[in-house]
Amino acid sequence: MSAAAARVSHSAQAVRPFRKPPKIRKFLKRDENGLPVPHVRNLIVRDTHPCRLMDHYHTALQDNLMYMTYNHESGIPSSPRQIRLTYDPNDPYTKNRYNPPVGGSQAGKKPAPPTTSQNVVHLEKIVIHSMMKEALTNRSSLLGLIAAFRAMSGETESGGGRPSSSGVQIVKGKKNVGGWMRPGIPIGAKVELKGPKMYDFLNTLVEFVLPRIREFPGIVMPPASSTMKSPSGVAGVVSFGLPPEAMG
Repeated sequence: MSAAAARVSHSAQAVRPFRKPPKIRKFLKRDENGLPVPHVRNLIVRDTHPCRLMDHYHTALQDNLMYMTYNHESGIPSSPRQIRLTYDPNDPYTKNRYNPPVGGSQAGKKPAPPTTSQNVVHLEKIVIHSMMKEALTNRSSLLGLIAAFRAMSGETESGGGRPSSSGVQIVKGKKNVGGWMRPGIPIGAKVELKGPKMYDFLNTLVEFVLPRIREFPGIVMPPASSTMKSPSGVAGVVSFGLPPEAMG
């Protein structure tokens, strides 16, 4: 046997296991759902890959949005006026009474704060919501919707060690509508996306889902004559729906 062949056989013997793996003497504890609890505590999964759309916002869009929304003022802006309430908050007789501001709701009336690098227009979160009429009579019909939302978003409850991740949530009715909806009955599901997963979902929606829809009228924004007390006028909320063909 040559020296090279002897060296290869010796290395193969070194790699080959020479004993059985140790037996598991102490099994992992299980939670109330029957799932094993690992020994590692506070295990948080960080970003595993760069997000192209999020990097594009921070490198290109953020500076342009700050330039477009900047309002130059020659002097120091005055402090905002104190909103007067209907009742004196120090009066013990009106302590627990509903105390609205004088002049009605202040939504949309307060001036915008000065534009800085900390309050540039940005995307905060994406909420995916869907309602199923079949769930009013059969609650198990929501299982397919929940599975679809988990597959699209990748969100689970406290997924990746993040307590802020609530996963797919069940939407329940709040009012009694027409005798077919009652409060507390599951009627749909929703999921909130934040951070890199939010930008990944937006990237998939813009590049793959919307171009494949044959008749997509676009995202209709509210007209200028609409009231400013809506979520769209006050907080910049944009909501639109997609047909069933968007699911492929």
